[in-house]
Amino acid sequence: QVQLEDSGGDLVHASGSLRLSCSASIVPGAFDYVNWASLRHASGEEREGVAYFRIIDGTTAYLDSVKVRLTISSDNAKNTLYLHMDNLKPDDSAMYYCAAGDYGLNYRNYLYFGQGTQVTVSS
Repeated sequence: QVQLEDSGGDLVHASGSLRLSCSASIVPGAFDYVNWASLRHASGEEREGVAYFRIIDGTTAYLDSVKVRLTISSDNAKNTLYLHMDNLKPDDSAMYYCAAGDYGLNYRNYLYFGQGTQVTVSS
């Protein structure tokens, strides 16, 4: 069983930065071996994966529109995943979720989801 708690969302101006956190309650020692993703869901849009992280070998992947602006990382001792977001744009406004599951940026590959944290970017 995996429980995820998202935090860190806020209202920011365009070009601003945020760091989202995802705290995981998981079987001890399992955090490093799970595949993680950060997803977002904007009103009226389909849910999409923005970042993927396989901690055990450091593999990452990003949605093209967020490359060089978003960085996914982790603090394994704290079972916490982070999404660093720089140079935010109004199009980045969405509910952001962390997810645990299979592989890649397709949200259908994931089984466990946080409750989400809202990011709103004003122009």
